[in-house]
Amino acid sequence: MNDLIAAARAAAAHAYAPYSNFAVGAALRLADGGIITGANFENASYGLSLCAETVALASANSGGQLRAVREVAVIGGVMRAEGLGDAGIVTPCGRCRQILNEAAQLSGHDLPIHCASVAGAVVTHKLSTLLPHAFGPANLGVDA
Repeated sequence: MNDLIAAARAAAAHAYAPYSNFAVGAALRLADGGIITGANFENASYGLSLCAETVALASANSGGQLRAVREVAVIGGVMRAEGLGDAGIVTPCGRCRQILNEAAQLSGHDLPIHCASVAGAVVTHKLSTLLPHAFGPANLGVDA
């Protein structure tokens, strides 16, 4: 888990967040042990911004690895010249929980989500706890 959180922290350093000044990094562990990361990517048209988790999952998908996601770490903080400032434990937003659910249902795993703070605190939740009664592929008759 610590390596996954470290990868998320490193990804947050690449966030493009000129509007919120809040950098988020996400890291996905794949079934083969590989790690894919993403950072938030803001846009002047706020609705077009992408969360770190979405960027990481899109990258996993583009590499044919969406069904291989087994574990997730998320960390974020206020962007400062000396690095990220602590903002407490960061959890995925509602949209990201839904997008993570897609990968979870396709993989057949209730993903553990390690939610971290810059100061080092970590709380792990199962995705089903963060998004109970989720809508997913099965609701549309799609086999996972």
